[in-house]
Amino acid sequence: MHENSVKLLNQAVADELAAVHQYMYFHFHCDDQGYDLLATLFKQTAIEEMLHIERLAERILFLKGEVDLATTAEVNKIHNVKEMLELARQMEEDSAVSYNKWANECGANADSVSKKLFEDLVADEERHYDQYDIELENMDKFGDRYLALQSIERSKNRAAGRPVE
Repeated sequence: MHENSVKLLNQAVADELAAVHQYMYFHFHCDDQGYDLLATLFKQTAIEEMLHIERLAERILFLKGEVDLATTAEVNKIHNVKEMLELARQMEEDSAVSYNKWANECGANADSVSKKLFEDLVADEERHYDQYDIELENMDKFGDRYLALQSIERSKNRAAGRPVE
């Protein structure tokens, strides 16, 4: 009945899985470098993307489709924080564009629930885009001092015996 919607929903699942892998990779490397704020941002975004996968899968199953958890996307092995943020911002922008298009396709095929799901995801992706854009603006404003402050904050917390994520 809604074969096209299932196809689009599964494409979104693949995109979200790729994002989870990429953001967790960034999380690990930011954490390793002592950039707690950015490590947490990447981790939280990955968790939100996992929740997107769950919502998409629930819709696919409701439509009697098969959830395809395969992804062929490669993780970009980026260690430079500015490049991480630029890629993350681009990924979020690309997702918002795709989800807007797919919402319209679902609506044109009389699937208003999938349309609404994609519209809701667009709002999340735009918020993620804004978060990464703000971090890039901070890096432009403060340069390497921005990252140094995050490392110093971690050192202060450890010295004070406070847990560091």
